[in-house]
Amino acid sequence: MKRLRPVDLAREHGLSPQAVRNYEEAGILPAAERTPTGYRIYTPLHAQALRAFVALMPGHGHQTATAIMTAVNEGRTADALTLVDESHARLLEDRRTLTAVEAALRDLTADPEPPGGTYGGRGGGETVRRDRTGAETSVGPLARRLGLRPATLRKWERAGLVRPRRDPRTGYRVYTDADVRDARLAHQLRRGGYLLRQIAPLLDRVREAGGVEPLRATLDEWRGRLDARGRALLAGAAELDTYLRQREPPARTTAGRT
Repeated sequence: MKRLRPVDLAREHGLSPQAVRNYEEAGILPAAERTPTGYRIYTPLHAQALRAFVALMPGHGHQTATAIMTAVNEGRTADALTLVDESHARLLEDRRTLTAVEAALRDLTADPEPPGGTYGGRGGGETVRRDRTGAETSVGPLARRLGLRPATLRKWERAGLVRPRRDPRTGYRVYTDADVRDARLAHQLRRGGYLLRQIAPLLDRVREAGGVEPLRATLDEWRGRLDARGRALLAGAAELDTYLRQREPPARTTAGRT
């Protein structure tokens, strides 16, 4: 089998020879044989292992890609494939989350909140106080507006979904327009079957973007990143499959059989 040096493997990926040696020590590459003088002897199998690892990283991340390769090199192929499946499952969950956010935003657009004054809809008219921050309401009126129990809004607050301030005089919760927006979006996502721990980071995105409209403008970018991850997972799977095939022992042939 052709012998390769660390620099031969490194040059293909713009790495240093030391990085290649580090990858071997981490179990990402199979253990190399040594010359009598102690130099490592790499082969095309090592070169393919490095190609697989480099291809796996964009879709799985460094930690998972490392775990996949070490599992393969230790003979735990089923564990490696389970890690691959888990990354695909996370991508699918992210795609479903994006679809749910898009649907929730459409629902918010179809049934916008009045800018202030009195909330209509379920629960009857509810007086809303105004100050320089815009419309405000308390937990009871907001719960009736959404068809929820006040205890549900308090639970959402503990989970970080809504962040009402407290009136310094009474200690009561005060929900601003932004808080009402977050509560409505959380309500839509909960109706879609999403867990509180899944909704909280999405609402963080809304706050970071400065509202629903700025977030809406980033959805295409978000979907593009998911598509890129999907393509990266496919590219990594192709190189990993090639590596697995090269590791397979050659098929035995029996003389006299056709």
